[in-house]
Amino acid sequence: MELLKRQDCPNYSVVDYEAWQGSWELIQGIPYAMSPAPSIAHQEISSKIHANLFNGLAKCKNCQALLPVDWKISDGTVVKPDNIVVCTEVSGQYLTQAPAIVFEVLSPSTAKKDEGIKFELYQLEGVKYYIMVNPDTSVAKVFHLTDDGRLVKKKDAKNETLLFSIEGCELKFDFSKIW
Repeated sequence: MELLKRQDCPNYSVVDYEAWQGSWELIQGIPYAMSPAPSIAHQEISSKIHANLFNGLAKCKNCQALLPVDWKISDGTVVKPDNIVVCTEVSGQYLTQAPAIVFEVLSPSTAKKDEGIKFELYQLEGVKYYIMVNPDTSVAKVFHLTDDGRLVKKKDAKNETLLFSIEGCELKFDFSKIW
């Protein structure tokens, strides 16, 4: 399965991406500006997600929580998820393998992309858990990758604690602590 590609835009590469100023994502050669900057509420929730992940993975020797980093999927695709859990060795300028868990905090300027093209991209790349966090409704849509490679909604989490099993580790994530 391949993502649908827009034909009305020039095709850019990672070389172009590296020369751009400001914050961008590049998906199948199409640039997406990451502006305006995230709201204070978005940043607060993202910080609380990171703290919850960091603390929850303290005893896990296989996985770590990271804040936005460039994940280079191909020469034409680089994305910056808000929060991720990686369970592989990471080094260099780019993450090059799929994270085990991706959190995206929705904002008015990115929600459509996070719910559409990035959902498809994360599914295609084999992200085990994709969580879309909506600050306006205080609901996190939790998706799990099935054996047949589809992200299926597991839960609309608000105040629950969910258990995520990843690479020999169990992560208890308390959604009540991020709002």
